[in-house]
Amino acid sequence: MSDNGEYVLYRYSPSIAAAAVTIVVFAVLTGLHAYRMIKTKLWFCIPFTLGGVFELIGYIGRTVGHSSPESLGAYIVQTLFVLVAPALFAASIYMTLGRLIRALHAEPMSVVRVSWLTKIFVCGDVLTFFIQGGGGGVMASHDPDKVKMGENIILGGLFLQIIIFGLFVLASVVFHLRLRKQPSQGAYTGNVKWQKMLLVLYAVSSTILVRNIFRVVEYIGGNDGPLLRVEWPIYVFDALLMATTMAIWFAGYPTMIRPTKTWSSDSESGMQLPETQIGMTTK
Repeated sequence: MSDNGEYVLYRYSPSIAAAAVTIVVFAVLTGLHAYRMIKTKLWFCIPFTLGGVFELIGYIGRTVGHSSPESLGAYIVQTLFVLVAPALFAASIYMTLGRLIRALHAEPMSVVRVSWLTKIFVCGDVLTFFIQGGGGGVMASHDPDKVKMGENIILGGLFLQIIIFGLFVLASVVFHLRLRKQPSQGAYTGNVKWQKMLLVLYAVSSTILVRNIFRVVEYIGGNDGPLLRVEWPIYVFDALLMATTMAIWFAGYPTMIRPTKTWSSDSESGMQLPETQIGMTTK
C-alpha cells in the first residue's frame, strides 16, 4: 500500500533488461522441453512444458510493466502466470513417480496404492493452482480490502502446495528406502535408471519448495514489504530457481516407458524365453 492507502503495482521501475534475458532463457528451455516431449511422446510432461509457457508469458508481462507501470492488465498477467507456473511443473513431477514405480514393478513398495498416488497429488496440485489463480483474480482490484483478501487466499494456496510437496518428497523417500532394502525384479534388470530419476525428483522438488517458501515470506510481508520494494528477489528466488528446475528436468528427462525384452528360463525345458516387461531407458 502507498502512504494514502492505495495499492501500488510496482515500488520500482521493472527492469526491461532483466525481463528480456529471462524471456530468452525460458523461451529456449520451453522450446527444448516441447521438442523432447514430442520426440519421446511423453505426454504426461505436457503440464511441465505449459509451465514454461506460463513463465514466458509472465515475464513478457513484466516488459509491458516497464513501459506502462500503471497497466493493471500487464500487472495481473505477470503476477498470475509467474505465480501458478510451478503448479504445472509439479503435475508432471507427481505423475513421474507413479510411472517409475510401475516401471520397476515395485507397487508394494509405495506408501499408498499407485493408482491413488498420482491422483492424490495431482488433484491436490490442481486445487492449489485454482486457489492461487483465484487469489490473484481477487487481487486485481484497487480495493485495499479485496487486495488483502487475495493475498491471504494466495498464501493459503502456497501453504497447501508446500504441504503437498512435502508429502510427495516423503512418499518418494519412503519408496526409495524400501526399494534399496528390498529391490524389485525391475530394479535388478538395470533397464530403469531409477536412482537417477529419484535424484532428479528430489532436486526439482527442492527448487520448487525453496521458491514457494520465498513466495510465502513475500506475501506475508505484504505489498509494502521489503521483498516487494526491490526487484532482484523475484529473479533470484523465482525466475532463477524455476529455470534451474526446467534445466534439471531436461537433463534427467523421464524417457519413453515402453516394453523391453528380458530373458528368463522356462522351468520345464530349461530354454531361455523372451519376457516382456515395462522399462524406462534414458536417451
